[in-house]
Amino acid sequence: VVDSVSLRDFEKIHGFIDLTSLTTLDTKESVWKMVDRVNDFEGTRPDVANVAAICVYPNFVETVRQALTAEGVRIASVAGGFPAAQTFTEVKIAEVAMAIMQGADEIDIVINVGEMLQGHFDQMANEVEVLRQEASDVTLKVIIESGALLTPDLIRNASLLSMMAGADFVKTSTGKIDIAATPEAAVIICEAIRDYYQKSGRKVGFKAAGGIRTAEEAALYYTIVEEIL
Repeated sequence: VVDSVSLRDFEKIHGFIDLTSLTTLDTKESVWKMVDRVNDFEGTRPDVANVAAICVYPNFVETVRQALTAEGVRIASVAGGFPAAQTFTEVKIAEVAMAIMQGADEIDIVINVGEMLQGHFDQMANEVEVLRQEASDVTLKVIIESGALLTPDLIRNASLLSMMAGADFVKTSTGKIDIAATPEAAVIICEAIRDYYQKSGRKVGFKAAGGIRTAEEAALYYTIVEEIL
């Protein structure tokens, strides 16, 4: 697969990355230094786009906004009780709203995996729809935590339900559980995105996240998207 990916493809992939820090050890200083890396990259390689976004916890969105000078780089924030999503819907709504108020252009939320595993599909989708309404003016990426869903049918159903509830992107994983992104899950999600587009006419994006450490791994997911979408 990687042999079929050109140098130009690798250069494009750089522009699809969300540079991310989501750890217990994050501080305003460490986040500012991460943003400086993005600022410093600007203009050094005219042939390579800067990263797509910088992704942080909600309380660091304002720090990113203050530090970011690079053009065209968006500010993304996880919200809604990331990574477990085990809190009250009202708390999730408030966190999404506060992240946007601080300057987030993109919001990444996690579905209620427990509801999916119990077959309570309506409840899961309804919560995504409520958060979609709160995030109506920004990009919404919905993380289905594919490694926890166990079966291809659940991965596909979670993807379709998320799109029907308004997701702009379906994202594989939080990276916070043992099984993160896998090529098998990526294929299922991309096929669901394709089928949804053919029926609805609305294009939804795909985001692979968690455990992708090398350029070769990134190229594999890029090729899956190219082949299916």
